[in-house]
Amino acid sequence: MEQVIQVRNLYKLYKVGDETVRALDGVDFDIHQGEFCAIVGTSGSGKSTLLNMLAGLEKPTKGSIVIGGQHIEHLKEDELVAFRRNNVGFIFQSFHLMGMMNAVENVALPLTFRGEDKRIRIRKANQMLKLVGLQKHRKHMPNQMSGGQQQRVGVARALVVNPKIIFADEPTGNLDSHTSEDVMRLMQRVVREQKKTLVMVTHDNHLATYADRVFHISDGKIIKIEERERAREEQR
Repeated sequence: MEQVIQVRNLYKLYKVGDETVRALDGVDFDIHQGEFCAIVGTSGSGKSTLLNMLAGLEKPTKGSIVIGGQHIEHLKEDELVAFRRNNVGFIFQSFHLMGMMNAVENVALPLTFRGEDKRIRIRKANQMLKLVGLQKHRKHMPNQMSGGQQQRVGVARALVVNPKIIFADEPTGNLDSHTSEDVMRLMQRVVREQKKTLVMVTHDNHLATYADRVFHISDGKIIKIEERERAREEQR
């Protein structure tokens, strides 16, 4: 399988007073095309720092991050912006939907930054809403949708740019357990059907069971990589 992400000898050091904190302490791993990976750890383990590094939102102190054959640690800020716009979709914990836009407008928003024609933006957004089962809610405003529906809009928005990689940061953190399971099954299905690479950060070991591989992180180190049986045979 093609390697989409290669991380080698990755460090992130912070100065806190006279003390040096190792947020990441020599991390190495590969992620393959079409793989759903979960990075699991407690608060302060380094998981969010690692996700920010992979997304080019923070620079490493040392080490390399190669995504799609490109060393992103060497890119300048404007190059990183272009890289994210062309290659990455984001799913956030707090949805980040625009309150004055309906569902289809929220999904189409990333395409606006690419300068795509409005008719094309709306058509693509409608296709993604259909994919996540929300075609009947396309005109609904965020305050007219449940948390689970809003997060489905978030998934559709991440997919509309046809990204190589999707980064999800605690994507079910604001949802109840039943809705969380629904969203996880949706993300799992999207990875399979769309052949996307998904990297999710979570503190929840149960939600991580939906992933193909689980990276356990503690004190800035990957302490175990757990291979799963094709995510419990698609959760049966």
